[in-house]
Amino acid sequence: RDSRFMVAGATGALGSRLARALHADGARVSLAGRDADRLRELADQLGAPAAVLDLARPMDAVDTAVGGLGGLDGLVIATGAVAFGAVDELPDGVARELFEINALGPMALIRAALDELGSPAAVVALSAVVAEFPTAGMAAYSASKAALSAYLVALRRERRRHGLTVLDVRPPHLDTDFSAHALHGDPPKLPEPADPDALVAAILDALRDDRRELRYDPTKRELVAQ
Repeated sequence: RDSRFMVAGATGALGSRLARALHADGARVSLAGRDADRLRELADQLGAPAAVLDLARPMDAVDTAVGGLGGLDGLVIATGAVAFGAVDELPDGVARELFEINALGPMALIRAALDELGSPAAVVALSAVVAEFPTAGMAAYSASKAALSAYLVALRRERRRHGLTVLDVRPPHLDTDFSAHALHGDPPKLPEPADPDALVAAILDALRDDRRELRYDPTKRELVAQ
């Protein structure tokens, strides 16, 4: 409560839910997303400062958040893209774009926000279950999310004495339209989708408990906080 969070990817299906949930929980939020119309609508609903997100210029969104909220206590990164195709089918350009959006973009956002975050503070980033369980037909996507997950582990070790909580969220396939907007290819047969609202509730619980990971256990078919 009374914390100040920037939500990157706030115009996506999951990012918008996270922004609303944080707001409902008493946090003040600043929004960043690529869809200007959705961003404006959500900002009006929540009374939140907002900036159109350009991952090549992450400081613009951070400056908007700091200026609008008077500081930052947390950063939530719910950006991402997916592509499908076997290793010998996926174009190199698509693989590079996946890494730019899923790994390099979040890394740049984190670097831009680090000096603005107080202590204690939190960084929450969504990697994916494929970071831990790489999936055939999704090799480049799996690798891009694994790169982000590795970065978060190292960040946590570097900043643990600075009062920074780093939460790596590795959700399974969710009941959103994410896979319908793939950069390339068609999705393979995917498992039964999980409830995104249940994931959002679990993320807020994990934040309150200073957890490091929220991962999906495929054997139990449930989210596990660590």
